[in-house]
Amino acid sequence: MITALKQLYEQNHTGDLRARRGDRMMGWMAPLRHLGAKVLVDRKPPANREPSMNEITTVGLDLAKHVFQVHAVDAEGDTVLRKQLRRGQVLAFFSRLPRCLVGMEACATAHYWARELRALGHEVRLMPAQYVKAYVKRNKNDAADAEAICEAVGRPTMRFVPVKTAEQQAAVLLHRGRERLVRQRTMLVNALRAHLAEFGVIAPQGLRNVGRLIAIIRDDDDARLPGLARQVLQVLAVQIEQLEAAIAALEKRLMGWHKSNPVSQRLATIPGIGPIIATAIAAMVAEPSGFRSGREFAAWLGLVPRQNSTGGKNRLGGISKRGNQYLRRLLINGASANLLRSKATNADPWVIGLRRRRPSLVVAVALANKTARIAWAVMHRQENYQRMATAA
Repeated sequence: MITALKQLYEQNHTGDLRARRGDRMMGWMAPLRHLGAKVLVDRKPPANREPSMNEITTVGLDLAKHVFQVHAVDAEGDTVLRKQLRRGQVLAFFSRLPRCLVGMEACATAHYWARELRALGHEVRLMPAQYVKAYVKRNKNDAADAEAICEAVGRPTMRFVPVKTAEQQAAVLLHRGRERLVRQRTMLVNALRAHLAEFGVIAPQGLRNVGRLIAIIRDDDDARLPGLARQVLQVLAVQIEQLEAAIAALEKRLMGWHKSNPVSQRLATIPGIGPIIATAIAAMVAEPSGFRSGREFAAWLGLVPRQNSTGGKNRLGGISKRGNQYLRRLLINGASANLLRSKATNADPWVIGLRRRRPSLVVAVALANKTARIAWAVMHRQENYQRMATAA
């Protein structure tokens, strides 16, 4: 046994000497302590192993039309999965996951996917895209967006968007469709007026006076219009009439939805809010409890001054114009009509004092802000509006 150990030692020693002699020939020699060093191999799990679905607690889902990006983390915040999914694979993938938190940007198709994932048992939170952008690192791509969404959804100060039901989205679609048709009608009416003005045919302003122009176009005895021009203008006139009929049909459906919705009916009791504004607010504001106060609701609509304060100095500008542009425009238009036609509003001491100090448009915006606060209170308390009695 001792002889065998001696032979083994001599073989190793001879090998070391030969190695050192070769090192001298190359011009360098490693220290003796390095020749006996051992290489330690870190036995980590393979990088391409299939991640366990039970490890996933939070998922960031970047929505798209065909290719979706998933970024998933575990309870400690470590990345567990980065994966691309085709549209047909999304529901099958999430059906295999245990119940987890799923974050998405409140963009196109977000409410649909939120409803589908909630049906699978997941907790879904929608976030405004501008709030998620701050968490994107360096370049923008689908993987970076999904990672930013996964990071943002767990922030305690993040503001989330309530998920709308299919019925609420249908009511919003009524407003979107009506708005698009109204814009198309305005474009055609302006074009009709401009073309007729080239031939010296004009009419007073207002949509109600367009019928006079259409009557002139269809009067073959009117010599002011050439035959070729009359043919083209008749096409525009037919389109205007078709749009009028389509808008009337949508408004009829809106009135039917308004009568069947208690929130919309309560909102219609507020001065300056009619069925169109009431249905728009009821459809677009899914959860009034998401706002802490009426002022926060007005700020969400962009009806509060824009701040540029620093160094302890408050600097307020015009309204911020953030949030839902459609609701803001409806409220300002409703406030303007209320100031023109309501005797009770014009007799309000607050309105009288404001008119003495500010221009009429500023008064209308201020009244729209007040109307928005009242609308939030009506929705939050689930009560009809009651005007306060003025002091004698």
